[in-house]
Amino acid sequence: MSIKHPIIAITGSSGAGTTSVKRTFDQIFRREGVKAAYIEGDAFHRYDRVEMRERMAAAGKAGDAHFSHFGPQANLLEKLEEVFRAYAATGQGETRHYIHDAAEAEQYGCAPGTFSGWEPFEPGTDLLFYEGLHGAVVTEGVDLARHVDLKIGVVPVINLEWTQKLHRDRSQRGHTTEAVTDTILRRMPDYIRYICPQFSETDINFQRVPTVDTSNPFVARWIPTPDESMVVIRFRSPRGIDFPYLLSMIDNSFMSRANSIVIPGGKLDIAMQLILTPMILQLVDRRRRAL
Repeated sequence: MSIKHPIIAITGSSGAGTTSVKRTFDQIFRREGVKAAYIEGDAFHRYDRVEMRERMAAAGKAGDAHFSHFGPQANLLEKLEEVFRAYAATGQGETRHYIHDAAEAEQYGCAPGTFSGWEPFEPGTDLLFYEGLHGAVVTEGVDLARHVDLKIGVVPVINLEWTQKLHRDRSQRGHTTEAVTDTILRRMPDYIRYICPQFSETDINFQRVPTVDTSNPFVARWIPTPDESMVVIRFRSPRGIDFPYLLSMIDNSFMSRANSIVIPGGKLDIAMQLILTPMILQLVDRRRRAL
């Protein structure tokens, strides 16, 4: 953690909705004049698309049917921790981009499924912002959580998470239901070992819960809408959280536990604005007073 160079991390599984939450942070940064350095979790995968397929095939032949991007072996977690450590100390570091599609290939001049070159962060940033799979991961070899000043978990209930992943991967990436299902099964041990434990490290978790039937996500025709959902917001520590104010500002919200508030799904953006804006400004204000 660092007063002069704070770090914020959003962590969540594939299909959890971290990208949507990132857009809310972007809005806050623009409105409040906060300059952020960005890290995409995919940038710290160890292998490009072709290499990953080869590694999975080799692991399968060796009897490991669960080699996945969720585990440490397929990621540069040591390098990511070093970037976190360096940024916290100096406000400097480097990252790259994973090229997902043709549009990004044209933007970065690299083929889809590969990485751009490593480049330093722009100078003079107020904070570092990470969004990906491992923002608060702790393993035998790395402890990313200890470097992060504000840790946010995005955690739909599991059937909703799978529904979102299925729809995204089929519509945006052209995968079949069978292929996405195989991916979910292959990742499950690493999901349990490395993804779920992070949500005990996070400062705030946003968990979307559908109010419609998602019993079989593999045949669901559509993703439940925000109006067909509730969101449970859990604070690791309720100290300093003005729950009466939040309840007064968010219609039809209520407290389910001393550290948790439940809101209508359609109110997630305003809830995030109300909760996160003062936290971000506090980090930035502490930084500016320390410089």
